[in-house]
Amino acid sequence: MTDLNAEKDPSDWTTGDEPATGAQESYLHTLATEAHEEVPEGLTKADASRKIDELQEKTGRGQ
Repeated sequence: MTDLNAEKDPSDWTTGDEPATGAQESYLHTLATEAHEEVPEGLTKADASRKIDELQEKTGRGQ
């Protein structure tokens, strides 16, 4: 049985190559501050999503 709520891998997104959204960038900066990391400039939507996942894991958010 397929999980209908399963998230699509960001690399499969049709808009994944577009620039990150303002909301993604804002959240990334919040997470990066908490994780004491820098956010790379010019991330795509897909890259930003992956970085958010990484930083959520590191900071314990999003669980």
